[in-house]
Amino acid sequence: MGADCARDLADSGGVVTKKIRSRLLQRAISLLRNVTHREQDEREIAAEVNAHLALLIEEKVRSGMKPDEAERAAHIELGGVEQVKEQVRDARAGAWLDTLVQDCRFALRMSRKNPGFTAIVVLTLALGIAANTTVLSWMSATLLNPIPGVAHTSDLVAVTRGDRSDHPTPPFSYPDLRDLSERTQTFSGLLGYHDDYMSLTGAAKPERIYGALTTANYFDVLGVHPILGRTFFPEEGTPRAGAAVIVLGYAVWQNHFAGDPQIVGKMIQINRHPYTVIGVAPRDFTGCKTGLRTDLWIPLPMDRDVWGGADRPAYRGIFWLNVLGKLHPGVTKNQAEAELNLLMRGIAERFPEDHRDSPNEISLDPLWRSPFGINGYLYKILPMLLGLAGVLLLLACANVASLLLVRSVGRRREIAIRLGIGASREQIIWQFLIESLLLGMLGGTAAIAIAVWTSRSLIAFFPPSTLPLTNNAHVDQRVLLVTIAVSILAAIIFGILPALRSSSLPVQSVLKEEATSVSLTLHKSRLLSGLVVAQISLSLVLLVCAGLFTRSLQKAQQSDPGFEASHLLLASYELSPAGYTRATAAAFNRQVLDRLSALPGVESVTLADFSPLSFSIHSDYLQIEGYVPQPHESMEISRAIVGPNYFRTLRTSVISGREFTQADTLESQLVAVVNQAFVDRYWPDENAIGKQVTDGGDRFTVVGVARNAKYRLLTYPTEPVIYLPIYQAYRSTQDTTIHLRTTGDPQVMAFSVEETIHQLNPELPLFNVNPLSVTMQLGTLFGRVAATFAGSFGLLAMLLAAVGIYGVVAYTTRQRTREIGIRMALGAEKGGIYRLALGQGFRLTLAGLVVGTALGLAFTRLLKAQLFGVSETDAITFASVGLLVAVVALLACHIPARRATRVDPMVALRHE
Repeated sequence: MGADCARDLADSGGVVTKKIRSRLLQRAISLLRNVTHREQDEREIAAEVNAHLALLIEEKVRSGMKPDEAERAAHIELGGVEQVKEQVRDARAGAWLDTLVQDCRFALRMSRKNPGFTAIVVLTLALGIAANTTVLSWMSATLLNPIPGVAHTSDLVAVTRGDRSDHPTPPFSYPDLRDLSERTQTFSGLLGYHDDYMSLTGAAKPERIYGALTTANYFDVLGVHPILGRTFFPEEGTPRAGAAVIVLGYAVWQNHFAGDPQIVGKMIQINRHPYTVIGVAPRDFTGCKTGLRTDLWIPLPMDRDVWGGADRPAYRGIFWLNVLGKLHPGVTKNQAEAELNLLMRGIAERFPEDHRDSPNEISLDPLWRSPFGINGYLYKILPMLLGLAGVLLLLACANVASLLLVRSVGRRREIAIRLGIGASREQIIWQFLIESLLLGMLGGTAAIAIAVWTSRSLIAFFPPSTLPLTNNAHVDQRVLLVTIAVSILAAIIFGILPALRSSSLPVQSVLKEEATSVSLTLHKSRLLSGLVVAQISLSLVLLVCAGLFTRSLQKAQQSDPGFEASHLLLASYELSPAGYTRATAAAFNRQVLDRLSALPGVESVTLADFSPLSFSIHSDYLQIEGYVPQPHESMEISRAIVGPNYFRTLRTSVISGREFTQADTLESQLVAVVNQAFVDRYWPDENAIGKQVTDGGDRFTVVGVARNAKYRLLTYPTEPVIYLPIYQAYRSTQDTTIHLRTTGDPQVMAFSVEETIHQLNPELPLFNVNPLSVTMQLGTLFGRVAATFAGSFGLLAMLLAAVGIYGVVAYTTRQRTREIGIRMALGAEKGGIYRLALGQGFRLTLAGLVVGTALGLAFTRLLKAQLFGVSETDAITFASVGLLVAVVALLACHIPARRATRVDPMVALRHE
C-alpha cells in the first residue's frame, strides 16, 4: 500500500515537473518569437485591435446608432486603441525586454544630447573606479594569488618559528623538518626550500640566476606538474644519496635553451657542477616567494655542490629552510599549529644543544601574509590603499550625484509631462537608473583601460637591481568582474537620489512654475548641499592621509641612517661559482682593495657581504658572554661581514676601540665590532671592549663599538648588529659588495671599477653597480608607494570637490539671474552681489571642513602603525590641508560669484 502511494506521488510529481518544463519552454519560445518577430507582432496586434474595434462599431450600428456615434462609443468602450495595444504588449512575454531596449535607447540619446556632461561624468567615475581597480589588481596578483601556477593555495600555510617579524630568516634545519614531516597528522605534506643566487656556468661567462634547493616532495605538495619530463623522486632528496638533477623554470628554458623540446636528459652546469635536466616547470609557476621569480630547482642534498661550505642538510643546528605545509581537509590552522608546537617541544627536549639559542614556538600564516616574500609587507599596505581608493570612489559618486541632481532640475518639466500622461513613478525611477547604469558602465570601461596601464606601475617603485622581481599584476577575470560590480554599485549609489527626487514631483505645480521658482527650489535643496559637503569632507580625509604619508616619508628620508650615502658606489661579485676557495678568495679581495684604492678620485674603499637598506643583511644565532637569554628569547642577531676601513668608508664613527684592518686574518686573534644598540641590549653599563661573542663555534673578541646605523628599513628602530672581519669570517655562499667612496659623482667611477675587476678576472660577472643613494631606495619603498598613491588620490579628490562645488554654485547663481537683476536694479552694489553668491559656497566649505576634520581624526587612527616620526593627529598636517581645501573651494566659488557681479539688470529682468 505504502509503495503504491509512493509510486502515485512520484508519478504525480513527474507530471507536475513535465507541466512546469512545458510552460517554461513555451514562454522561452514565445520570448524568442517576440524578440525576433517584433514588427510582425506589431502588425498582428494592430490588426486584431482594429478588427475588435470594427466589430464594436458594427454592433453599435445594428443597435440603431448613427455611424459617427457608433464609432465614438466604440472607442470609449474600448478605452483607446493605443492604450489597448500597450496593454497587449505588456502582457506578452518579453515585454520587459522591449522596455529595457527603449530605455537604453533613450539613455543613449540623452548622453549624445549632452556630450560635455557625459564626458565629465564618465571621466569622474573612471578615475574613482580605476583607483580601486588598480589596487585590486595588485591584491589579486599577490594576496589572492600568492603562488602563481598553484591552483589551490587556501590549504597552504607558511610555517615559521620564533617571534613574528617582517624580516625573518629561514627557521628550520633539515633534520627538524624531516622529524616534523614524519610525525605530523594534520598536514598532508611539509615541504622545505632554500633560495638564493646561483650561476649558470659552462658558457663563456657565468650568468647569475635565482634558484632553490628543495625537498623531494616540493612539487607534489604544491600540486605542480611539469610540462616536460618529471619532478623529483623521493630518493633524490635523501641526504648523502641525492642525485645531481635539476628542474628548469619556464623562463630559463626559453631564454637560455631556446625552448629546446629535447632538453630533458641533457647536462648543464650550476656553479661548475654538472646536473641532469629532468623536467621543465609550467610557465606560470615561479616559486614559493610572492614577488620573486625562482628559475630552477635542485634537491637539497646538492647543497655543498651548489654553495660549498658545510653540508647543511646533515646538521640539526643549522636553520636554513623555509617551510610550507598543506593541511589535511577539515583541519584548522589552530589545530595544526598546536600539533607542530607539541612535536617541536619534543624535538628540542631530545636535542637541547641544537635548540638552546633559538626560539622553538611555531606559528602558521596564510600565504597572503607570509613573511617570506613581498606579501609580508603588502598585506599591510594594500588594504589601506584600497580603503583610500574606496573613499575616492564615494567622493566621485557624490560628485556625479550632485551633477545629476542639478541636471534633473532642468528636466523637471519633462518628467512632469511624462508623469502627467500616465507614466508611473517606478518607470521614471527605472529610466533614471538606466541612464545612471549607462554612465557607470562607460566609466567602468574607461577605468579598465586606465587600470591596464596603472596595474603594472608597482614595479616602477623598485630601484635598479638584479633582484628577480616578478610583476604579475594585471586586470584578470577576477578583477574585471569586481570592476563591473563596482561600476554597477556606483551607478546605483549616485543614481538613486536623483531618481527618487525626480519621480516625486508635484506635476501641476511644476507645469505652472517659472524659472524663478525652480531656482528657489534648488537653492533650498538640502540634499544638494549635503552632497557638496560630503565631497569636501571626503577630499579633506584623503588629503590628510596623503599629507601624513608624505610627512612620514620626509621624516624617514631626513632621518640619520648612521652612515653617509652620498659619493658612495656599490658593485657586487660572487666568487664561489667562479671556483674560488677561501684562500684564493681572500687573496682576490686583497687585490681588489689594493687596485681600487689606487684609482684617481677614490677616497676609500672596503668590502661587505651586504649593502645598507637593501634587505640584504644576514643574521646568526649568537652566544654572548655574560648574558643569560630570557625564556623563549631569540638570540638571532643581525650579522655583517665587512672589510678593513668599513666604518671609515661608510663614515660611521667608531665610538670606542678600533675598526678592522688588513692585519685581522685567520692567523690573528678573532675579533668583532658591535654597535651601540648591541652594547645597550646585552652589556648595559659595561665596557664592551674585550667581551666575547660565539658565532658558529668560533669565539670572537670585541675590539670596537660603532655608532648605530639602520640596515633594513629607515622606519625600523635601530637593532643590535655584530660586525665580523671578512678575512676571518668569509662565507662562500654570500656575495661580496664593493663600497667605494669617491670625491665626485660615484656613477662616473662605475666603468673604472668594472675594468679593474675584469683585469683581475675577465670572466667574473659584476652586478648591481649603482650608487648607494639609488640602492637604498629599497629602504623607503613601501613608504613611497603609500605616499605616492595616497597623494594621487588626495589630489584627485580635491579636484573633484572643486569641480563639484563650482558646478553647484555656478548653476544656482545662473538660475538666480532674475533675482540678481532685481537686486541690482534696486541699487545693490557689486560687492554685495559677490558676497551673496560667495556666501553659499563659503557655508558649504565650512561645513565640509568641520565634518571632514572629524572623519579624518577617526580614520587616521588606522594609519598609526604605518607612520614614522609623525602623529596620526598631526596638527600641522590637518591645519595645512584644511587651509588648502578652503582656498581651493573658495577659488572654485569665486568664478561664478565674479560672473554674477557682471549681470546686466535689463537683460536679467527679461530672463526666465
